[in-house]
Amino acid sequence: MRGSDFIYAIDFGTSNSLLGGAHAGGVEPLAPLDPQASDPHVLRSLLYFEPGQEPSFGTHAMQRYVENSLNGRFLRSFKRFLPSKAFEGTTIGAKHWRLEELVARFLREMRERANAHYGRDVEAAVFGRPALFSEDAESERLAQTRLEEAARLAGFKHIDFLPEPVAAAYRYRHEMKREEIVLVADFGGGTSDYTIIKLSDREFRPEDVLAIGGAPVAGDALDGAVMKHRVAKHFGSEVNYRAPFGSQVLTMPRGVLSYLCSTAHIQFLNAPENRAFLNQVRAWSLGDEDRRVMDQLRTLLENQLGFSIFEAIEAAKRKLSTGDTAEIRFEYPDIDIREPLKQKHFESDTRAETERIFSALDATLARAGLKAEQIHRICCTGGTAKASVVRKGLKSRFAEDRLDNFRNFTSIVEGLCERGRQLL
Repeated sequence: MRGSDFIYAIDFGTSNSLLGGAHAGGVEPLAPLDPQASDPHVLRSLLYFEPGQEPSFGTHAMQRYVENSLNGRFLRSFKRFLPSKAFEGTTIGAKHWRLEELVARFLREMRERANAHYGRDVEAAVFGRPALFSEDAESERLAQTRLEEAARLAGFKHIDFLPEPVAAAYRYRHEMKREEIVLVADFGGGTSDYTIIKLSDREFRPEDVLAIGGAPVAGDALDGAVMKHRVAKHFGSEVNYRAPFGSQVLTMPRGVLSYLCSTAHIQFLNAPENRAFLNQVRAWSLGDEDRRVMDQLRTLLENQLGFSIFEAIEAAKRKLSTGDTAEIRFEYPDIDIREPLKQKHFESDTRAETERIFSALDATLARAGLKAEQIHRICCTGGTAKASVVRKGLKSRFAEDRLDNFRNFTSIVEGLCERGRQLL
């Protein structure tokens, strides 16, 4: 890569982000981006803006958000907006932030922390990117353009991209003893990405990639499905109301429910026009229970508890990865939720999302001209690879002895480091 003798490898994820360094002579250990985290190499992709202060990131963002009684703007899963033509930015305090500027602020923080750790001012980076940001070609191009602009705003002058599953394959080939056809399945927070590739211990060649595919559906979508089917009723999804002088009994509009059930969009319910509508629904509600759950929704929104409720859902989902039952528990003044979640419920609630995830896998196999039994090994990366519905979908297609949970969180960034070394 021209003009550089050191390069950063950046795995900017929907949920978590990691960074490593490389030079022509080799690869450096990952940078400890978040010393307050249980794993300091993992910086959660979180931004928190409090009035009059510089933004906070990762674990510190969560801590400051709680210390400030959940006041201010707390952003998560903002990577998911990259392919969205409808989302251009947001106003925080007196400043309007374009999406590219929000992403750039996070990437710049990663760069500055890494510069301090490595003792260098690095302006070159190879970024991981989903195999598919969006199934819509225009949205796909928009996401790539936005991410590149954000990288430049963050101070990077020499920028390269590599699909995340291909990056995982770069790292995985060092484990090979013979040539194999490998499926790299990266199940993250926002996307499920697939690469079918020929791997051996020899140098990687682009023609070794047999097919790439994916879907913009992953862990966040699974959480949203559980919210829709199990938790949203506690916040008015089943409320009945009648407008003044109207005769028809109405239920919560689909658009409002789509916001409520999205980790990235729930904050939009705090927009003045949405809050005004919800206040009307509460006033027009037909029963005491309807008014009670609308009051819970008001508490959720006024105290910006969207992040916290989805954390509770994710905790129950993780428990189901090793057991048959879990409970979604969420307590806050005026809110008390104890919702059982059984494995069969989780499977039925997420069936539509799971079908999209595995339809994309089947399409990737078809593009490679291969059947499932011709895949020698399945390399699973990303935290959502542990979800029970994902494991079940994989086991229904591949023999269990072929499944390999390969360094769930670090395989992509390690592969990006290897790619960065080659670029130099």
